[in-house]
Amino acid sequence: MPDLLIELFSEEIPARMQAKAADDLKGLVTNGLVDAGLTYEGAAGFATPRRLALTVHGVTSRSPDLREEKKGPRVDAPEGAIQGFLKSAGLSSVAEARVVDDPKKGKFYVAETLKPGRAAEDIIADLVPQVVRGFPWPKSMKWGTGALRWVRPLHSVVCTFGPETEDPTVIAVDIEGVSSGNVTYGHRFLAPEPIRVRRFDDYMAALEKAKVVLDPARRRDIILHDAKDLAFAAGLELVEDEGLLHEVAGLVEWPVVLMGSFEARFLEVPDAVIRATIRANQKCFVLRDPATGGLANRFLLTANTVSADGGATIVAGNERVIRARLSDAKFFWEQDLAVPLESRLPKLDSITFHEKLGNQGERVKRIVALAREIAPLVGADPELAARAALLAKADLVTGMVGEFPELQGFMGRTYAERQGEDPAVAAAIEEHYKPQGPSDRVPTEPVSITVALADKLDMLTGFWAIDEKPTGSKDPFALRRAALGVIRIVLENGLRMRLTAFGSTPDLLAFFADRMKVQLREQGARHDLVDAVFGLGGEDDLLLVVRRVDALGHLLASEDGRNLLAGYRRAANILKAEEKKGTAVAATVDPTRFADPAEAVLWAAVSRGAETVSDALGREDFEAAMAALAGLRPPVDAFFEAVLVNAEDPLVRANRLALLAAIRDTCHQVADFSRIEG
Repeated sequence: MPDLLIELFSEEIPARMQAKAADDLKGLVTNGLVDAGLTYEGAAGFATPRRLALTVHGVTSRSPDLREEKKGPRVDAPEGAIQGFLKSAGLSSVAEARVVDDPKKGKFYVAETLKPGRAAEDIIADLVPQVVRGFPWPKSMKWGTGALRWVRPLHSVVCTFGPETEDPTVIAVDIEGVSSGNVTYGHRFLAPEPIRVRRFDDYMAALEKAKVVLDPARRRDIILHDAKDLAFAAGLELVEDEGLLHEVAGLVEWPVVLMGSFEARFLEVPDAVIRATIRANQKCFVLRDPATGGLANRFLLTANTVSADGGATIVAGNERVIRARLSDAKFFWEQDLAVPLESRLPKLDSITFHEKLGNQGERVKRIVALAREIAPLVGADPELAARAALLAKADLVTGMVGEFPELQGFMGRTYAERQGEDPAVAAAIEEHYKPQGPSDRVPTEPVSITVALADKLDMLTGFWAIDEKPTGSKDPFALRRAALGVIRIVLENGLRMRLTAFGSTPDLLAFFADRMKVQLREQGARHDLVDAVFGLGGEDDLLLVVRRVDALGHLLASEDGRNLLAGYRRAANILKAEEKKGTAVAATVDPTRFADPAEAVLWAAVSRGAETVSDALGREDFEAAMAALAGLRPPVDAFFEAVLVNAEDPLVRANRLALLAAIRDTCHQVADFSRIEG
């Protein structure tokens, strides 16, 4: 079966856009082929700084013929309606239509038309320009006088199609004057001559000879392998950086790893600063000295060429830039250390946090006040917590964080340690930002926990107060992350806190409930049980919610629990149906109205169960509460087997409905069983 090869050759594509662009090209083309009636066996997309490429294997050579039916009017319909049908169906007379006799609708005309399939070449010729013109680049540009938008100027298009046994056909495509062909180009400097290609296998091999590694995964492997080898040869260890590796692999087509060095005096600067400086400015990897555990005064760069001097000129150029950047970092480090963090606090008043929520200085005061309230609940010293909260944002106005915002928190901790602050205060300055994501650790020390919670709760209550809530996929202030951070800190540290004590509104509690469902679902819990517990309303102690959800899950995993749920649903459904009809339900159960022994047994069990459940919940003994509910299963089953709820006597019926309401209300002490699925 034929294979399709597409290459879109352009000026340099930003590294951050390449992976998604390769996936988009694959999706748009393969979906387009399938929509047009073609099938394929496999596809793979690739990207280098100057090209997007796609190979689609085993494409069918033609789309199938399609037979379509168009229903027309009844045979006795007015002539005008029949003629209109014939015209729309492309028929010259009713003799070309088929008559269908329907027992209900009578006889009517049906037109059958055959839509011939199309050659794959024709489909591809139409599809490729559509894909290119509508490509979803995050940012694109126009050049020259044409109307085409592409990430960078598009120079050439390769589009070949054919089986392995034959020379493939060049699919004729013209996109704003860029015509398709079977010619590509190798490395910009090492092999710039045109390369004629046929299909994917020889295309990939030809590029390799022309100093272009097409597969990004292979470029990453080359860089990582060579970097580790160079580090090992120098007696050092590579500090691996997955994000940087992906970025660097998107900057080169022919990776060549080289080692450079900088003066040892710069090692006085914290390792994180050196790494950030070298990474941000030169996209270089740093190395660790296994003898000391600290960074070595070496770095690794990835060139995109093989130079005659073995890379000496490239290394020297990078060393000059890194030396200058590290000199700046050392200056910031020394200047920042000379000024106590507390002395920087007035500058926070000049930094706007949000126009409706004031400046950073005002926010710090709110966090300090919250920290004093939270500290006793988590076993933290209120004075240390307040001190940490006071200094938590001070590093935002340091020279180092101004240069490298990603070091906020870390630099605050480092400066606090050097300036003699309590270790718990210093640690909290860094850790109050955590967790930054699902894989980030949560603070575990009491002072750090306190400030982290105060920071996140201030954000959430503040933005809720000004009605700046996340909507759909938009969350510009990362409030979902803040809520998940609160949830993880509380649960993973086993904290007892009532969120309403810190300004959480019912609307905000509902937001926490939604985030908690996400968190518990990722941990394997049933989201409907979280719904059932939150459905009671007013529960704002997250740890109690989890304990109640766990206990409810254990109950429903048992036979008694499953049967009780079935009995609850039967009771609730009967009540709902009767209440909808306006049937009277007694306000209370009257034992004198019992007409069957099963009623008395059930009422005794429900009365005892309701009291036991209430007592157990008051003691926060959720297992005992669930056991009490499980004990209702036999009398509930016996009641439904022996008793007809809708008795003829309206007073007996109202009393029995009140019994069902008692079952429902007892279950609802634990959770809203109506929200439980399955």
